[in-house]
Amino acid sequence: MAPSAKRRLPELHLAVQYPDGKAKAPTRPQVRRWIRAACAQPAEVTVRFVGSEEGRRLNRDYRKKDYATNVLSFPYESADRICGDLVLCLPVVEREAREQGKPPEAHFAHLIVHGMLHLQGYDHEISTDAADRMEAVEREILDTLGYPDPYA
Repeated sequence: MAPSAKRRLPELHLAVQYPDGKAKAPTRPQVRRWIRAACAQPAEVTVRFVGSEEGRRLNRDYRKKDYATNVLSFPYESADRICGDLVLCLPVVEREAREQGKPPEAHFAHLIVHGMLHLQGYDHEISTDAADRMEAVEREILDTLGYPDPYA
């Protein structure tokens, strides 16, 4: 490819939903950048930022775990594109960033990349090898985005 030629990015249909007041959620351009970095094929994704109550209810209803978690991924079957929803619980992500001494932006970027990998079939819960592979891909993507290793 010639140095002046732009690489054509895969088609991306992205919806970002915020709770009332928007809180301290990332901007749509940030979310789009992180999503694009984590997928090299066409995608249709909704990212929803929620409060603790909704995060807990979704985690309880879909994972049978009665607490709000940082990110939930809901992949949908599609033959020609990545399809799914990501739900991030704002209070949990903000608390974790504080506790881990990370900038909230870096933690949000990590969790969106993490969720996007789940939408593409990565699963860190099936084995240590699978978790190691997923973490390596996360580190590589976050490095290209200019964020530090989230597991360091």
